Amino acid sequence: MIKNNRVYGIIGVGAYMANFNADLSGYPKTTTNNDIFGSDKALKYPMKRMWLIEGDKVFYIKSMTIAKSKKDKEMEILQPKDLIERYEDLFGKEWDANLTVKDVAKDLFSTVDIMNFGATFTGSESESKTAKKKIGHNISITGAVQINQGFNLYEKTNVLVQDILSPFRNPNDKSEDKTATSIGTKIVTDEAHYVYSFSVNPANYADYLGLIDGFEGYTTEAYEKFKRAARVATTAFNTNSKSGCENELALFIELKEDSKLFLANLDRYVEVRKKEKQTLYDLSKLAEIIAPQQEEIQSIELFHNPISVEVNYGSLPCTVNSIF
Repeated sequence: MIKNNRVYGIIGVGAYMANFNADLSGYPKTTTNNDIFGSDKALKYPMKRMWLIEGDKVFYIKSMTIAKSKKDKEMEILQPKDLIERYEDLFGKEWDANLTVKDVAKDLFSTVDIMNFGATFTGSESESKTAKKKIGHNISITGAVQINQGFNLYEKTNVLVQDILSPFRNPNDKSEDKTATSIGTKIVTDEAHYVYSFSVNPANYADYLGLIDGFEGYTTEAYEKFKRAARVATTAFNTNSKSGCENELALFIELKEDSKLFLANLDRYVEVRKKEKQTLYDLSKLAEIIAPQQEEIQSIELFHNPISVEVNYGSLPCTVNSIF
């Protein structure tokens, strides 16, 4: 079933003694003003992992292969697949002269991550395995789902550095303590609350209608998969650095199909603070923005953790549900 109406919303992620999105130094990502933020990739990755585990086709995610070392042909190394290897493995076909750009685009749209987030596919120009011909397909797809950077809106966040003792010594250490085990660090925030703004615009795929066989546009199935992932994927993604990160809130504002309403980033109308032992998400300013636009809106759904999160949604006419 095809989805035609636009959606706006926010996603709230809490990080407790965790590092939701680190920079190359290991510290939480910050702006030049030292405001902590998380990239859209940090939010999308757990979604992709969840879809992959549930058996959906996901293209843009790391997958590994065993290859021969270029320095020593007798040595095998474990390395990530390149773009073409991933394509051949996922779709079960060779990257050869028979592949047209329509074939590649159709395959890409069959994956849940590209159907939602789009893609920049730069199929490297390489010699066909079946014919002496150079082929290369470059495809840019602006996703129906666009997610902005998510800023930490909690003002009392502290960054903590923990020393970690490794069970192994460093063989390159020349000091007198070279027989001792090595020490590493783990960097976390004591508490942070990232708020992301997102939009869903099915019209982004209008240019592809009639060009790709069988492609009819953005589907309600893809949207429902995104909607569920927006509520639970971060909680489900339990790695060492992400343990302690969880979905706390998700808001979905569905517009009517013929709506002329366009909303700016909604996270700027959200405040986060503590209220006793709970985290309070204050959406009262957002409610003031939305209230005069009721004729343009089809429905508003609010999901939150009813145990640890309280939401002040003011006059926002929404249904309220558990995020679980």
